[in-house]
Amino acid sequence: MNNGSIDITTLRVFDTMMRTGHVTNTGVQLGLSQPSVSFALNKLRAQVNDPLFVRTTQGMEPTPRADKMAEAIRQVLYVLDNDVFHNEAFNPLTTQRSFTLCMSDIGEIVFLPKLVEHLRRVAPLASIRTVSLSHLDVGKALEAGEVDLAVGYYPDVVQANFYQQKLYEDSFVCLMRTNHPLAKGLSLAQFEASEHLVVRAEGRSHEMFDAFVERHGLQRNVKLVIPHFMSIPHLLLDTDLIATVPQSCALSLLRLGFLKMLALPIAPPQFQLKQHWHARYHEDAANQWLRSAIYEAFSGAFTSSSFAAN
Repeated sequence: MNNGSIDITTLRVFDTMMRTGHVTNTGVQLGLSQPSVSFALNKLRAQVNDPLFVRTTQGMEPTPRADKMAEAIRQVLYVLDNDVFHNEAFNPLTTQRSFTLCMSDIGEIVFLPKLVEHLRRVAPLASIRTVSLSHLDVGKALEAGEVDLAVGYYPDVVQANFYQQKLYEDSFVCLMRTNHPLAKGLSLAQFEASEHLVVRAEGRSHEMFDAFVERHGLQRNVKLVIPHFMSIPHLLLDTDLIATVPQSCALSLLRLGFLKMLALPIAPPQFQLKQHWHARYHEDAANQWLRSAIYEAFSGAFTSSSFAAN
């Protein structure tokens, strides 16, 4: 017996024939012609060297060999249908999954408040964990499944087998305390003469602005360099420092109520915020749903009109 040549259709024909006892009815249930059913049965008969079904006054009755085979074949088909070929639907309302997102602390400021509220409504039992990784480790974590999505500015995640989706475009503005001497307007000379707070975090957007400053020959009187955007409000509150930050970050920090956002005196560079994932999880139902939820929450969420200096 060459069981390597047994195909799934043949097993389905046998299993259905056991239940119907009729070649025509078997074909109707499986969407096969009568000759196709007969061909499959004859192939299986040849493989097991047994007639399997014999015509009697009661119709086509299984042989003892067929009766012996029936339960095992039914189990094989069950495993194939439920464990191999079944793509279980993802239900956000009942999932208790913890999703892991890679983002910098600026990403946490911008994305997490709205995302947590969004998931509270559409996936109330799900939870979120964030990690901050160096640009060298983001791709490895996505590939290994340690991170579901990287959300933010990750220009290095461009290798083969990675997907990306644009969420919105961002740029840069200045932040200062509301009663700052320059709160009514900022000239280029005042920008260069001011004392600057600079954030150099694990994210890459600060590198873009540093390159912009150098390319345009701008001067910054840098008085303080810190690694986290979270510290900005406390440091601006009681000083005359100003900070240049992404616009979406500034809008989020303005909600604290004691900061002022001003346009830069020179047109700043633009950059795209995206979500990134690995090809291994492109068809994963949970990953697809998470990408859709984030896109729904943030696609176009920050428009150019949102960034008008106040």
